[in-house]
Amino acid sequence: MPLITVSMYPGRTQQQKDDFAKAVTKSATEILKTEAEAVIVVFKENPKENWFKAGSQL
Repeated sequence: MPLITVSMYPGRTQQQKDDFAKAVTKSATEILKTEAEAVIVVFKENPKENWFKAGSQL
């Protein structure tokens, strides 16, 4: 069962998340040869101030 976690800033609409989850699920079923019912997509929305790259805040 593929568990796909997407980390992103808050602010996307529910429709955007729905569309993205459908697209990722479709790709997972085609590439990983699994059933859509086995694919789980989880969105983790973290505020921008919690993101760092090379030790510096983004």
